[in-house]
Amino acid sequence: MNGWHNKEEFKRRVLEWADKLGIKVRALSVRPMRNKWASCSLQGNLSFNDELVDLDREIGNYVIVHELLHFFVPNHGKLWKSLMRVHLGEYEAVRDRLPAKKFIPLEVP
Repeated sequence: MNGWHNKEEFKRRVLEWADKLGIKVRALSVRPMRNKWASCSLQGNLSFNDELVDLDREIGNYVIVHELLHFFVPNHGKLWKSLMRVHLGEYEAVRDRLPAKKFIPLEVP
């Protein structure tokens, strides 16, 4: 497994993706979260589950992009899926490797 070295490295990757996508991050935290992998607010606040640091980087990138795209598209519809595909290619294979014990909404069928 190719995990992250620490929370700071993970945070740098979040900020790299945010910059690439043109998103202004107001606050960023990597902290314990019991029921989900990540959350965001329209004000630019992002929180990521600290368990992501121990997972494969590919999974971390999936969760990062998944969450950041909600700044543009609040749901998991066709536009969101298209943007995921533009940035991550066949993202479903990575999504399916995300441990099931945490909740991250899957896109609408």
